[in-house]
Amino acid sequence: MRDVIQTKTPATSVSHDRRASYAGLKHFTATALERVGLSHTDAQTAADILATTDAWGTFTHGTKLLYGYLRRLKAGGLRPRGCPHLAAEAPAWAIVDGDSALGLITSAFAMRTAIAKARTCGVAYVGVRNSCHFGAAAYYSWLAAQEGLLGISMANDIPSVAAPGSRGPVIGSNPISYAVPAGRYRAILLDMSVATVAGGKVYAARMRGESIPNTWLVGADGKPTTDPCGFPEVGALQPAAGHKGYGIALLIETLAGIVTGAATTCSVGNWMWDDGTKPTRHGAAFLAMDLNAMMPAGQFTRRVEALVEEIHNAPRADDAARLYVPGEMEWDRYDRALKEGIPLPSDVQASLEKAAAVVGLDRNTMLE
Repeated sequence: MRDVIQTKTPATSVSHDRRASYAGLKHFTATALERVGLSHTDAQTAADILATTDAWGTFTHGTKLLYGYLRRLKAGGLRPRGCPHLAAEAPAWAIVDGDSALGLITSAFAMRTAIAKARTCGVAYVGVRNSCHFGAAAYYSWLAAQEGLLGISMANDIPSVAAPGSRGPVIGSNPISYAVPAGRYRAILLDMSVATVAGGKVYAARMRGESIPNTWLVGADGKPTTDPCGFPEVGALQPAAGHKGYGIALLIETLAGIVTGAATTCSVGNWMWDDGTKPTRHGAAFLAMDLNAMMPAGQFTRRVEALVEEIHNAPRADDAARLYVPGEMEWDRYDRALKEGIPLPSDVQASLEKAAAVVGLDRNTMLE
């Protein structure tokens, strides 16, 4: 037997002291997904995505989402045995129909398709339609980096972000990620929303009854607010860097939504709040680039390593102990999590408790 969530307090309480082993959390998540009908292989894939995201410390997009996915899988808006497949393709591109499968499964399939095509053509684009929320974009970009390729991942979502000057949402928070293989260093890894902050962080603050910085949200009047309680019903996320984030959001909407035939803007379903029996029709897009094929052998890796070292060695401010490239903080947390366990915040613990109840699992102990 394994303690999936180790605790210094009784199992019925919620504490910040609880930690989950990566293996235990993945096992719990996969078992829950199999109980609502996913195949063993698909459940393992999805569980690895969610547990890895928690190990990176991105708790808004890890196993906290499991409860919502289970509910939608049980209701039928997500199809447990949905089978992502190629709807159209050429040597350097493809369109994947997600068949309303779990978005994590469709996205992993799409990026692996892009990787295979990039091996032949150097660069490949794979778009996705008929999908759903896909979790952390970084995971799919990392799939490419693990194969020595540069990966880019993005997706559209329901409108939640204001345009500069609007009173309400105009565009989705539309995440985008890239991963660059870096030789003897861990992959450079960026995952960002085109909003100032991911909507999940506003949800988390709302659930915890906390105020937020006035750069995160505008209220019904279009003015900045520190109160998350009305979101998402009232107000909108602020676009990152104003018109710059808004402009990037439209590019993502084009590649993930318009090109693929997926739903766009107000036509995308809300995977958290809408009727769980209906598909959300999210879109996504994945690009892979075999940069080593474009340069003499080893040159790309050497140049990336030199870039990382140049940044590490750049002059620092007096109070700066270290200069990071994107992803290094996440990799540090990942390494600690695998050694010491993943420190689950209270809202993640509460969501896991609900997930366990939905499928009749013991949250604290599971068979290996």
